[in-house]
Amino acid sequence: MEEQFFQCPYCWEQISMLIDVSQTYQSYIEDCEICCNPIQITAHTEQQEITGFQAENIEQ
Repeated sequence: MEEQFFQCPYCWEQISMLIDVSQTYQSYIEDCEICCNPIQITAHTEQQEITGFQAENIEQ
């Protein structure tokens, strides 16, 4: 697991979440721990390191 820091696309607060680096691709929805809005999380990993990460507003 690796901690990833990012800004919420709704409230712009910096938050973090743990990413399972044993999975090469992950896509799921997680609520912001500050404003509770749903965020689309997409993460790519290679060799146990995060190589790509997106946190997007699902209402775009």
